[in-house]
Amino acid sequence: MRRTITTTAVLAAVLAAVLAPLAAAPAATSAPAAARAYVDTRVRDCAGPGPGCRPGVVVHHWHRRGSDSRGVGWVYASREGVRSGTARWTVKTPGGTWKAGGGWKRASRVGSHVETSWGRDGRTGPKYPKNSRICVEFRGLSTKACVTLK
Repeated sequence: MRRTITTTAVLAAVLAAVLAPLAAAPAATSAPAAARAYVDTRVRDCAGPGPGCRPGVVVHHWHRRGSDSRGVGWVYASREGVRSGTARWTVKTPGGTWKAGGGWKRASRVGSHVETSWGRDGRTGPKYPKNSRICVEFRGLSTKACVTLK
């Protein structure tokens, strides 16, 4: 009995021979070294009594591995159960005093809560020392939501 080899079979054998070493290579070598040099982190907190965040905060911060400073990309503030509000974020460095990070900004209504944000994605924005505290406050509300930049 005579056996014929099809073009598809030859092509599959060649691809297997070429791709096998690539599959065995460690995945870490595929990412550029510069991309691994940064750590991007999101931290969040909800404050206040009852269900939901009254108010809530989410902060995106980044830093180079081993660095003691943290760059703040963006800050997001929300408050449940209201139809309107004005918010700002403040920052306190270790051993320092509270300073305004972002000015008062009107929050937009989204369903049962209001929200607003400052900054943008990417490695942009102000830099603060490690362990700085960032808080979000709404005008007329004594409760603040705070996070620490680790």
